[in-house]
Amino acid sequence: MKKWMMCAAMLCSTAAFAQNSTNVEGSSYQFTVLKNLDAGDVENQGRTGTCWSFSGLSFFESEVLRNGKAKGLNLSEMFVVRKMYPLKADNYVRMHGKANFGEGGGFPDDLLCLREYGLVPQSVYDGNKGKMYNHAEMETLLEGMAKSIGNASGTINPDWKKAFNGVLNAYMGEAPEQFQYNGKSYTPQSFAKELGLNADDYVLISSFTHHPYNSQFVLEVPDNWNWEKVYNVTLEDFTSIAENAVMNGYTLAWAADVSEKGFNFKEGLAIVPDKDWEDMSAEERKNIFLQPGKEKAITAEVRQHAFDNFETQDDHGMHIVGLVKDQNGNKYFRVKNSWGTPNYGQGYFYASEPYFAYKTTCFMVNKKGLPAAIAKKLGIK
Repeated sequence: MKKWMMCAAMLCSTAAFAQNSTNVEGSSYQFTVLKNLDAGDVENQGRTGTCWSFSGLSFFESEVLRNGKAKGLNLSEMFVVRKMYPLKADNYVRMHGKANFGEGGGFPDDLLCLREYGLVPQSVYDGNKGKMYNHAEMETLLEGMAKSIGNASGTINPDWKKAFNGVLNAYMGEAPEQFQYNGKSYTPQSFAKELGLNADDYVLISSFTHHPYNSQFVLEVPDNWNWEKVYNVTLEDFTSIAENAVMNGYTLAWAADVSEKGFNFKEGLAIVPDKDWEDMSAEERKNIFLQPGKEKAITAEVRQHAFDNFETQDDHGMHIVGLVKDQNGNKYFRVKNSWGTPNYGQGYFYASEPYFAYKTTCFMVNKKGLPAAIAKKLGIK
């Protein structure tokens, strides 16, 4: 997941969203809120490909809020990024340079950090934010080092890891091993434990036909560099899990492709019009974001075809925090993004259930959010 956008650095809370329309002047969309869940302030990932950390940490913040702990908590996304870079580099070198290396990542990275290293507040470690996060120069240096070592033909000097961490420390600062927060002393691990966050509470869910249903497989996307497994379910169960979780108070960390013409953050919508974009007139293209229309019927075959042809890729990580329906009864997930809070939408948009079914690569959810019958089929306790 690598999408980034330069946006204003304003912040807003979940309570501030408009409940009855999209972000477009003249829109006739009318939404009725079915469920709205607590989330932290909208953040801005700036000029980085770290959406996976912003969305994953936003998800953890909502889990803390759901448990009634640490209201107003802002977790450090860059702590996770700082911890993952050396692991990605080590994997890249061990794979002789034939693996993915870069800013991209996924929710397995967030879980790995939580499990192995813990988490810290933003106030303790901001990763040298400045006015806006921008990792372009740092990434160029890190990638050059990783490729040089990974493609080496002779003996590798183990001190490369010190040099690699030196670059990270120069640009991001050293990650804290102990810190003070609200008058108490913590390690990152003890802080995560006090928040009630346990990596074993969360599962990754996907739905594809090239692996058996009701089993686990390694999701074949480049940013899944540590080969984390996801649970594979039918498309019907896939959407049922998502809707059931939200309606029962659990948010979702959502990985999806946002390259479709029907994804328009400015217009506040992600939809799959029944008519192909190239077959629409200019007027029709404008109107699809102004009034609800018919959307494509998404089947397992349609979904699989898009994934097999790279039309659906692991583009962007976001955070689903609610569910609404329009005046025609069609359902949409309410999505928190990490592109700041421009004038439109205050950082949120609505993704239709067909878009979710079509363009999701996977999502992370608390396993308690799964319907009991589906959890039993998957062997999740």
